Amino acid sequence: MRLPHKTLEKKLFADGYRYVIGVDEVGMACLAGPVVVCAVSFTNKFFKRVHKKLRWLRDSKLLLPHQRERFFNELLKERDIRFQLSHCYPKTIDKLNIYQAARLAMRRAISRLLLSKTQNTRYKTQNTMVLVDGKTEIEGLKLPQLPIVKGDRKVFAIACASILAKVTRDKMMTRYAKKYPQYGLERHKGYPTKFHQACLAASGPCVIHRRSFAPVAKLL
Repeated sequence: MRLPHKTLEKKLFADGYRYVIGVDEVGMACLAGPVVVCAVSFTNKFFKRVHKKLRWLRDSKLLLPHQRERFFNELLKERDIRFQLSHCYPKTIDKLNIYQAARLAMRRAISRLLLSKTQNTRYKTQNTMVLVDGKTEIEGLKLPQLPIVKGDRKVFAIACASILAKVTRDKMMTRYAKKYPQYGLERHKGYPTKFHQACLAASGPCVIHRRSFAPVAKLL
């Protein structure tokens, strides 16, 4: 199995960048719950060290839940990375559409990262590169960007963002499951499984369902 590599990040640091930010989103195809974005920042110092416990880290979709949790906890221990999360709830998704909502959450996550005062770090346009999962840049972001198709499978920084976002969203959906037990959200986390759609047909949508999505809209 091919793992995401660190070649791009190392090249960017060699080219003079001081910070590399990886960005990814989760929950795009879900019928319920928010879309969640993580922006994670690395310095060159991180890539100069060996991280044995992160060796098999890869796209969150290719990991089992317990593997994602393990990598999530290991990333939290790292001193040379910082991250911020953002999300958009179903009402915003229905208003803007899922793509624009995800992009809004990306801008928010990156802005929070840039404004974070947890370290005395200054990000400048000329020394920070943003690696975006997908084929297009984030509109309205005044930083150099490099969109990468299937970046979560190819680039280490983006894979880290995918894990941090995925574990965070899964925890959110597990909490929602306690509030709305009739949908079995703890099982499918809001994705359009046959079980979820059967629950929807039986109980109808609730406030965390995306009413602009066809399987939900037809039940309104």
